[in-house]
Amino acid sequence: MNARWMAAVGLAVLLATASGSGRSLDRTYTVNYEHVLGTSLELRVRAASDAAARQAEQTVLDEINRQSRILSSWDPDSEVSRWTRTQGRAVPVSRELFEVLDLYDQWRTRSTGVIEPAAQAAIALWTRAAAEQRTPTDAERAGAIAAMRLRHWSLDRAAQTATHLSATPLVLGSFTKSYIMEKASDRARRIDGVHGLTLNVGGDILTRGSGTEAVAVANPRDDAENSAPLSTIAVRDRTVATSGDYRRGVDISGRHYSHIVDPRTAVPAGAVISATVVAAKPTDAGALATAFTVLTPAESRALAATVPGAEYLLVTADGRRVASAGWTALEAAAGTASAPPARPEAAAPGTQAGAAAFDPSMELVVSFEIPTMTVGNYKRPFIAFWIEDAEKYPVRTVALWYHEDRWLTESKAWYRADRLRGMSDTTSVVRSIGAATRPPGKYTLKWDGKDNAGKPVKPGTYTVLLECVREHGTYQLIRQEMAFTGKPQHLDFKPGTELGPVSFDYRKVGQ
Repeated sequence: MNARWMAAVGLAVLLATASGSGRSLDRTYTVNYEHVLGTSLELRVRAASDAAARQAEQTVLDEINRQSRILSSWDPDSEVSRWTRTQGRAVPVSRELFEVLDLYDQWRTRSTGVIEPAAQAAIALWTRAAAEQRTPTDAERAGAIAAMRLRHWSLDRAAQTATHLSATPLVLGSFTKSYIMEKASDRARRIDGVHGLTLNVGGDILTRGSGTEAVAVANPRDDAENSAPLSTIAVRDRTVATSGDYRRGVDISGRHYSHIVDPRTAVPAGAVISATVVAAKPTDAGALATAFTVLTPAESRALAATVPGAEYLLVTADGRRVASAGWTALEAAAGTASAPPARPEAAAPGTQAGAAAFDPSMELVVSFEIPTMTVGNYKRPFIAFWIEDAEKYPVRTVALWYHEDRWLTESKAWYRADRLRGMSDTTSVVRSIGAATRPPGKYTLKWDGKDNAGKPVKPGTYTVLLECVREHGTYQLIRQEMAFTGKPQHLDFKPGTELGPVSFDYRKVGQ
């Protein structure tokens, strides 16, 4: 399922306000991590001191790690994995595991079977079929449906035991990430001097305490880090969860199938390509976002009505936008208007600015990967992505990712000239982006051929620079000349000291 992630380039709004008690917030501390809960993490803490912020940071990480050791279905040594290896006997379980199993029972009923902990049976079926480049047979789907409809466990509330009943594979996804985020933020908020925080894990965003957060909802048809958002909303003490089919799934005979499967039919969902939900309770937001990608808009409206204060924005496969009655008020609070959800189209013949300007039907797409390290939680390195002309003048800073001004000099190539540093004033470095869950460490940025003033550059040869540096650590700079004259190009770069595979793709818009 959200952000979308991390500090990224584009329109950024952080509306830090004082709490109702009137106390002032000294500053906001931001930190980014990779490969947390199988995705990326951004934490912003509003605190009175550096010590309180650092304690909150460590508390969040410690609690996420602790919860993962209980609830991760992908860790064979986690409590839930050990429990699923039992069969037919009551096992004492932790309060956390009991609560999550109980929540699944509730949401399985409330969603008429759409929230299904055994959906992995259908997902695995489609994954196997995709490896053979075929769709599952009716008999295979019927078998998966029967396996999912079994009763998978029974709970004894008085004894706090859980009895595993079925042999169907179980993966506690859907809202488990939201549950963990809530527990981690609650612990951090109890620290003296911490006034509020925003936690973004893979695109699901939780805000607590003082401060109103502007959240940009990713356009599912154009979800690069710096693409224009579908919508921007302002929230406080809420969770924003997003689910969609545009980040993960399988491809069979040239057709993409979502990783989200309707357990009632064992067929991948496809009518709704993105669902973003705002709710006070994190698990409500996570469960609804998952369910809404499977249900019809009418069914989603009825289910949302059972959760007081829930608001949502859906995007259908044909590009239609379906919003709850209160969504426009969230947008109005952020002072924004919604962008259309359609994929950007190439300029029609005759509409180009002419030979003196960058071809508007083309764009540069830069994709890169921050690989897994052998250590535990580790911070995301700083990233700078910019364009220089033939005279090495920096015409555009596309992305600048860092969390404190004192680290700007670490990006030494980007920082080398006053004229370049001045461009950072118009480059946003902090934005909360809600989007479907990203694969860990994988990012995409785009350049539209415009300079820092928003004007198209002239066609010709420019230098594309991508710089990556870790705090007091290793360093990598990719510098590549490219001709931007309307002819597509694709360049691949081998993994280096900090980055995994990198590609520069000059191509038609929307391809």
